[in-house]
Amino acid sequence: MAQRNGISMQHAPAMKRVTFPFRVARAQAAALVMVALAVLVLAASPAMAAGTKVILALGDSLTAGYGLPEGQGFVPQLEAALKADGEDVRIINGGVSADTSLGARERLDWALADNPGYAIVNIGANDMLRGLDPAKTRENIDAILAGLQKAGVKTLLVGMMATPSLGPDYQQAFNGLYPDLAKKYGLDFYPFYLDGVAADPKLNQADGIHPNKDGVAVIVGKMLPAVEKLLASGG
Repeated sequence: MAQRNGISMQHAPAMKRVTFPFRVARAQAAALVMVALAVLVLAASPAMAAGTKVILALGDSLTAGYGLPEGQGFVPQLEAALKADGEDVRIINGGVSADTSLGARERLDWALADNPGYAIVNIGANDMLRGLDPAKTRENIDAILAGLQKAGVKTLLVGMMATPSLGPDYQQAFNGLYPDLAKKYGLDFYPFYLDGVAADPKLNQADGIHPNKDGVAVIVGKMLPAVEKLLASGG
């Protein structure tokens, strides 16, 4: 065999095509494409969109939109009003019809699954309608507010008022728990959810309890400044 530089070519190692670096490059490129796609998916998600403020509306049928067609309840009307004012928001409908303060307390962890930065808490009407002990209602709402504070959620507490038929002692105990708890936790406070709507047949459904579309519009219009103040507190 021929020799080159004193080395027999018979024993020289065979030359092979070097492809490994190119395979690595292709793998890296594929990985970058997957990362880019993941970023696009997250950016398209309403919950993850940069700058979107996520609000949890925690409550009962008044929050859920009982008896109203889709788009006419409290949550969609409030979200639309906020967006019309230039707010980039998404509101989670955490209202459950017939729920009490205990029920809302028990499902709080579930309600926080979407990591809201803000909450509007309107619960306790069914406690009052059932004549439940206001001390228990206070205890449950206290626990809800403590849980929201622990999670770093900025909260607007919305009050309710007892009907006169329950007597002055019940009214005093029930009506007073909301401002007391708002003060305890240093929260923004909206005194009465049904302000301007309660007992007005034109603004309520046939049951005389749940607001109709126009009634919800009144509620949203009155509460809107308080909600916008809440959002401003978060920067």
